[in-house]
Amino acid sequence: MTPGPPTVDQKLNAQVRWDDFDPHAYIERNYLEIQAVDEEILSLVRDHFSDHFRDGGGRVASGIDVGAGPNLYPALAMLPWCDRITLLERSSKNLEYLRGQLSHYDPHWDRFWEVLCKDEAYATLDTDPRVRFKEAVQRPEAGSLFDLCGGGRRWDLGTMFFVAESITNSLTEFRRGVGCFMRALNPGAPFAAAFMEHSEGYRVGAHEFPARDVDESEVRTVLSGHAEDLTIHRMANPKQLVRDGYTGMILACGRRKK
Repeated sequence: MTPGPPTVDQKLNAQVRWDDFDPHAYIERNYLEIQAVDEEILSLVRDHFSDHFRDGGGRVASGIDVGAGPNLYPALAMLPWCDRITLLERSSKNLEYLRGQLSHYDPHWDRFWEVLCKDEAYATLDTDPRVRFKEAVQRPEAGSLFDLCGGGRRWDLGTMFFVAESITNSLTEFRRGVGCFMRALNPGAPFAAAFMEHSEGYRVGAHEFPARDVDESEVRTVLSGHAEDLTIHRMANPKQLVRDGYTGMILACGRRKK
């Protein structure tokens, strides 16, 4: 069914004041300690990338984390596999945070790196991960997920964590956002994308932000036209939810269709 026009209670991405997003409040709530669900997601992404590159013969030129926010673990998961990593982010405060992490990222990210190091490719990285992070990321870029649809750039590896469903409550925009992410990848590029399941919106500091209610079926449907070797993982543990207002997390791993 084709979604109808926006209703009066819809909040589109362009209507959100993203510069009000408080990265420090978000980190304090989500990432100062590694959550069990993030450890599970990170382990699955690690194994997905490791399996792909072991079979495919080494590293690639470029990776992108779309809507990076104040979250470094998707970029850390890409460190062994690509020469350059683009962190694309719209919020000015999140960009300031990311740029401040380049020279020496905060110690709490070490716990996430330890999870990655359960795979030999990460444990035997040929340089310190902080040095590698600074060399690969260089400078985070200002930009929106939707900008990817109009650009000609393509990447060889991609991640998008809690973005397309967490920037709007419009189904049309959610689907368009996922499509923009996938079309920014070169054919055959491995990817990992994570989504909040049945999210009702969320608060960061003093501000409320919209979300689109999606489930495993919707994620599979929206990705199936773009992806091959697609695997969907659903993680739900109500006793360990990071915040109220959602029922679990969904992780999709695969490759961009050739």
